[in-house]
Amino acid sequence: MQAWQVHENGEPREVMRLAEVETPTPGEGQVLLRVRAANVNFPDALLCRGQYQIRPPLPFTPGVEICGETEEGRRVIANPVLPYGGFAEYVLADARALLPAPEALDDAEAAALHIGYQTGWFGLHRRAHLEAGETLLVHAAAGGVGSAAVQLGKAAGARVIGVVGGADKAAVARELGCDVVVDRRSEDVVAAVKEATGGKGADVIYDPVGGDAYAQSAKLVAFEGRIVVVGFASGSIPSPALNHALVKNYAILGLHWGLYNTKNPKLVLRCHEELTELAARGAIKPLVSERVPLAGAADAVQWVADGVTTGRIAVLPENGATA
Repeated sequence: MQAWQVHENGEPREVMRLAEVETPTPGEGQVLLRVRAANVNFPDALLCRGQYQIRPPLPFTPGVEICGETEEGRRVIANPVLPYGGFAEYVLADARALLPAPEALDDAEAAALHIGYQTGWFGLHRRAHLEAGETLLVHAAAGGVGSAAVQLGKAAGARVIGVVGGADKAAVARELGCDVVVDRRSEDVVAAVKEATGGKGADVIYDPVGGDAYAQSAKLVAFEGRIVVVGFASGSIPSPALNHALVKNYAILGLHWGLYNTKNPKLVLRCHEELTELAARGAIKPLVSERVPLAGAADAVQWVADGVTTGRIAVLPENGATA
C-alpha cells in the first residue's frame, strides 16, 4: 500500500515521503481499516517536528483522525494507532474505539467531526458549562478547531464573537455564524470586544492559540467567566497570573480531550451521539475547505502548520474523489 512516512523530524513538507510499504497486520483488539478520508490536524505538524506529546518511533505515518471502512463494509470514524497514521491507504485502529460515521456527512466531513468537535463539545459543555444567552469568544474562529467551537456555540444558543487573522478568514467566520467578527490584523481585539459586549467581556473564551491570544483573553473574560485552554498553535505557552484570576474572579480550564478516551470513554460515545444528532438536523457541519489526493498530503500538513488554512483539509486516498 502507499503511505507517507517520516524518517526524521522537521517541517512536514521536508520530512514526509510517500512510499510503498507493507499493509499493517492488526494486533489483539485492533482492526484494519481502509482509509476513505483523513483529516489534517495541527498535531500532525507537531508529530513531524517531534514536538507532540506522543512521539512514535521513526519511521511513522502521521494522520490522527480518519473516516474509514471495515472489512465488513461499515463506515466508521477512528483515531489510527500510530505509527500507522491516516495518510495512507490502510490503518490500524482500536476496535473498541470505533464510532459510526454519521449518515448526514460525507467521508471528508465525517473525518473532521472527531477531534475538533469532540474537543469543542467537552470544552464548552463539560468544562465551561456554556449556557444559552452567554457570550462565547473563539480565537482562530475560522480554523479547524475554532470553526467547530463557533458552530457548537451557536447550536447551544450563545452569542459568538470570532477573532481571526485577515479579511478572508473574517468572511469565513461570518459564514460560520459568528455574531461579531474581529480581525486581529486590522483591529484592536481588546477594544473591539469590549465595545461589542458593553464593557462586560466574554463569559466563555475558547483558546487554541495561546501567546498573545491568551493575554487578550485575560483582559476580556467577564466576571465569573471561564477561559478554556485547548492548545498553543502560536507556539507560545503563556504563564497565567493567578492573582489576576483571583482578583477578577474567573476560571482557567485546561482541556486534554484525549484523556477521556481512557479516563471516561462512555462520555466520548455520548458526545459522539450528540454530535451525530446535531449533524442530522443541520446544526453543525464541518467546514472542509479543500480535498486533496493522497499525493498532496505533505503540502496539506505544511499549510496547516503555517496557519494559512480555513476549516479543515481532507486527504482522500482514492484519487481525491469525494464520498
